[in-house]
Amino acid sequence: MKCTFACKKVPLNNSVKDYTEKKLSKLDRYFREEAAAFVTFSVEKDHLCTVEITIRGGNTLFRAQKQETDGDMRSAIDAAVDYIERQILKNKTRLAKRLRDEGFPSDSIPDEFEVREEKEFNIVRTKRFAVKPMSPEEAILQMNLLDHAFFVFRSEEDDALAIVYKRKNGGYGLIETGEA
Repeated sequence: MKCTFACKKVPLNNSVKDYTEKKLSKLDRYFREEAAAFVTFSVEKDHLCTVEITIRGGNTLFRAQKQETDGDMRSAIDAAVDYIERQILKNKTRLAKRLRDEGFPSDSIPDEFEVREEKEFNIVRTKRFAVKPMSPEEAILQMNLLDHAFFVFRSEEDDALAIVYKRKNGGYGLIETGEA
């Protein structure tokens, strides 16, 4: 697996880098082609270690963000890698159907894991609404007024579909589709 590392407020030593590469290499068996992993390490006040791992395999993204309060970066890495592996195993049938030949080799996922797979997604409510052109700031205001975690709108600049959302660690995110 090709790994790219980034650090925020913490120096990266080679032992942590090697440990991360070793842990991520156990996920290689789930991908036919070489996957790419982007790993971000950060340390906040009170020795709160955070590891964020994003893996792109084919057209599928897997993401995990784990924090450890004891200052142990390795346990945060273990938790993040285990979380991504559980995501893969939980959704193995659905991912295999979606990715067909490009994603996972069918014999790579062992059956000995006791992970209950969701057979179907149960949609319990459907909403329809007009998606109006507005600025991201207006969309954030509207989202906050509705007390929602995200808000879909059309960008007033290029009429492309966009989404604003609240981030777990504070602030807001913007997803732009680039399509009209």
